[in-house]
Amino acid sequence: MTSSITSPLKAIRQNCLECNGTAQEVKLCPCTNCPMYPFRFGTNPFRKKREMTEEQREAASKRLADARAKRR
Repeated sequence: MTSSITSPLKAIRQNCLECNGTAQEVKLCPCTNCPMYPFRFGTNPFRKKREMTEEQREAASKRLADARAKRR
């Protein structure tokens, strides 16, 4: 395992790749009783998607537009 892995989810992903060999094999992993199985793609499947109000969406859109304008 490389030292550049910083998050637990990235470490789990790397472990699954080392165990299975390829990303396709990780996807088809038969070890469903492994405690890391739900996290094998490097994401937390139990994390709820953030729902934003219309005001929050508008503010985020404005911040993104401002940031893009500064880069030009």
